[in-house]
Amino acid sequence: MSDDIPEPQAVCHPITRSAIFLVATVGPEKDHADTVRSWCGDVAALVRAIGTRAPVANLSCVVGFGSDVCERLFGAPRPASLHPFKEVRADDRHAVSTPGDILMHIRADHMDLCFELASQIMEKLDGAVTVVDEVHGFRYFDLRDMVGFVDCTENPSGRAAESFTSVGSEDADFEGGSYVIVQKYLHDLKAWNALPVEKQELIIGRKKLSDVELDASVKPSSSHSSLTTIEEDGKEVKILRHNMVFGRPGSAEFGTYFIGYARTPKPIEQMMDNMFIGRPPGNYDRILDYSRAVTGSLFFVPSAELLDDLADREPSAGK
Repeated sequence: MSDDIPEPQAVCHPITRSAIFLVATVGPEKDHADTVRSWCGDVAALVRAIGTRAPVANLSCVVGFGSDVCERLFGAPRPASLHPFKEVRADDRHAVSTPGDILMHIRADHMDLCFELASQIMEKLDGAVTVVDEVHGFRYFDLRDMVGFVDCTENPSGRAAESFTSVGSEDADFEGGSYVIVQKYLHDLKAWNALPVEKQELIIGRKKLSDVELDASVKPSSSHSSLTTIEEDGKEVKILRHNMVFGRPGSAEFGTYFIGYARTPKPIEQMMDNMFIGRPPGNYDRILDYSRAVTGSLFFVPSAELLDDLADREPSAGK
């Protein structure tokens, strides 16, 4: 990033071995909002204090805020592209919208660090928020998702990752920020694993073992990789995924936690339209015959500098 653009939060940090995803709502009282604003100034210090116990474990925490609570907490102006999560429904396929005022994306190579940071965060926020979703994720073998295919293959890296995820001068008050969409998917693994590998590969659009993309002559236009490729003005628009798997084998729960960062929600929303409705309509993503979304929320991730400053920002402040 250039010197005059605020430093982003840890959006572009490498994918770690463990993660905890916390989605919470803020209580209705003024002191609830006050507690959250005060906490914003504590996050970086908490990460540093716990992270020094294992400096090479890459502990981080990205914090985002939902549309419904943004102005209540911090006043105007608001991020230009922040709005409630857009539900998508087509036949029995449904990208649901679920409550969420705050997202905490906690990452490290050791789950004990994630757990400790999550515990310290919740102690700071005790009584002010209600956790509505908590997922403990882990990296599955060589970055594979729960259905057995390598995930996050098309992630941009380096400066490209920053350019695709960081808000620029188009929204000057929020430069260095990002948008993030999260969805929790549950999979019918029994039905999926009953499919021949060749059929699975046509649904995903890649070879299962090698992760090599199928040739265009055989890859269906309804494949997951086809429908999640977005172009504008002839150029591909990337998003940054930090997906994790989760599950409880004893309860036959097998899932993938989708988390996608972008400079604007538009490309992720277009991907969801393509997957659930189809491109063209009816040509939907066949992975949805075996997977269903049970959560869905959109958040704005302020820059690291702005997150720290939010502790002193009053709801009446702004332009």
